[in-house]
Amino acid sequence: MSLVVEILIGLRYLRAKRRNHFISFISLISMLGIALAITLLITVLSVMNGFQQELRDRILVMTSHVTVSGINGGGIDDWRSIIDTFSDDSDITGSAPYVRGQVMLSHAGNVNAALLRGILPELESSVSAAADKMMIGKLSDLRSGEFGLILGVELARSLGVLPGDRLTVVSPQLNVSPVGVMPRLKSFTLVGIFEVGMHEFDSGLALMHIDDAAKLLRFKGQASGVRLQLENLFDAPRKRYEFSRQLAGRYWVSDWTRRHANFFRAVQMEKTIMFIILSLIVVVAAFNIVSTLVMVVTDKESDIAILRTLGMSPSSIMQVFMVQGTVIGGLGTLAGMVGGVTLATHLEFIVRRIEQMLQTKFLDASIYYISDVPSLVLWGDIVLICTMSFLVTVLATLYPAWKAAHTHPAEALRYE
Repeated sequence: MSLVVEILIGLRYLRAKRRNHFISFISLISMLGIALAITLLITVLSVMNGFQQELRDRILVMTSHVTVSGINGGGIDDWRSIIDTFSDDSDITGSAPYVRGQVMLSHAGNVNAALLRGILPELESSVSAAADKMMIGKLSDLRSGEFGLILGVELARSLGVLPGDRLTVVSPQLNVSPVGVMPRLKSFTLVGIFEVGMHEFDSGLALMHIDDAAKLLRFKGQASGVRLQLENLFDAPRKRYEFSRQLAGRYWVSDWTRRHANFFRAVQMEKTIMFIILSLIVVVAAFNIVSTLVMVVTDKESDIAILRTLGMSPSSIMQVFMVQGTVIGGLGTLAGMVGGVTLATHLEFIVRRIEQMLQTKFLDASIYYISDVPSLVLWGDIVLICTMSFLVTVLATLYPAWKAAHTHPAEALRYE
């Protein structure tokens, strides 16, 4: 029953008397400050989540979830046996062999280095989205013995080649001839062009049939390794350990989180730092609650003294003002959560409208690979933000409530 009284008194103090509307105005400003801070925090983190997901999706377009390769750069003699080893694993949705090497591409005086990937066209679609990213041609145009080549759009543009053109591929292996040591040269025909949206692939990746790649690179073994696609990409680290045990250390097993560890670690660090910086806005907004309650305590000293003389304990007085501050913080947190989720989920539409009004483009497609502002709302982030903000506002009530609890009735009523 005592707690009900304290809640009612605390709520009553939120409504100002005619002579003191200023305190209620400050309470409203405190509430709006917390709501604005939480809205900003949710929106910024959602945008960072969106960019992180967009970049991850674009990287994984041409990157498999798990890769099994030969130790010390060696090849795999029988890649089909490895695929058969994991054929009963329900978590694996696709598998395909590959040959990998570095080459130089030359055409009409233009020379570019490229990463060569030999693929088996009929299996490649199960481990990458290369088939869906073809601008010209298709993967099935790569046929064994025909020495066809598919290039990224930026690489093709820099070489000045179009489908049907012939270009020279220079491999790092050398030929010994009567005139001396010469690099291995082979003429290939461009049969397709793809565009992924990642500079790493569009400007530096060349695809050819696995048999042609093995001949060009004089590869010892049938393939460099096997690429595996999983049902859930986030299971890759766990499956990597399982596959390593199954293969008993005979092959090197890696996953996408290790191959791009520095990149994703940097993105996660940026998100963490941004969370810490923007959380300071919530702390600043919480200071408004402190100032509001201090003013209320000063204004209500005579009321506190009367309550004390009627038998209310210091702890009950403290709870009255904690209720007031908690209500301000709780309403601000709730409003911020609603505002943040609403803004984050409609951010792309809002940005497009602003771009139309200003006749400009914030992320120019000719400069940035991601030309839209992506947003991904993660409820885990929202729970963390709202919980942190609410705890900060509760902590902000402690000092003013403690000061109210230690008000001496005699001194407060001396001049009444």
